[in-house]
Amino acid sequence: MGGFLIYFAILIIIPLWAQMKVKSAYKKYSQVPASSGMTGAQVARKILDDNGLYNVTVEPIQGKLTDHYDPRAKAVRLSEENYYGHSVAGAAVAAHEVGHAMQDAEDYAFLRFRHALVPVASFGSKSSFFIILAGIFMYNANLILLGILFMAAAVLFQLVTLPVEFNASSRAMHQIVSVGVIRNNEERETKKVLDAAALTYVAAAVVAVMELLRFVLMYIGMRSDD
Repeated sequence: MGGFLIYFAILIIIPLWAQMKVKSAYKKYSQVPASSGMTGAQVARKILDDNGLYNVTVEPIQGKLTDHYDPRAKAVRLSEENYYGHSVAGAAVAAHEVGHAMQDAEDYAFLRFRHALVPVASFGSKSSFFIILAGIFMYNANLILLGILFMAAAVLFQLVTLPVEFNASSRAMHQIVSVGVIRNNEERETKKVLDAAALTYVAAAVVAVMELLRFVLMYIGMRSDD
């Protein structure tokens, strides 16, 4: 029973810790103005234009940390705080989302693979637990296995997301330095924002793998009892 409680505590603590790191880093460096004086929107537009991505738009969006790149609309969408603000955090977030636009333009392999996984991963994340639960109640190992396979697709999506996000952050650091958005003394601060954001994806992947492993061991246990 103790191990069971520890397991679930870890599942809760890891994501919460990652979210706290992101919010803490973002809050701190959103108060630090970028020496260039550029807004997040200007940073995004500058990097896009310097890389020939004139067809990608930069748009404001409501909410906090709602920043994302929409590959279908070819749009970098920045939360209003980052779109209009002049902070180091806003510049880092804007550059990161432009990194995804660059990946899309280059047909980056991991991004393409992640897009291909979306339908099955979406179904798996929504239904796998219920399929596994039904298998447990019915003591049906085959049904549990089916749920595990769908869950594995969702976990694979989480794992493929890691290189996509790390690569976007790497591109962001290179671009904001090369185009002169930040100075040398701001590189460390910018990296802290990007690293904190990456932690959320790492935490999500760790939790997903742990959950999958738990059900795989359960399935093996049921099979060994037959």
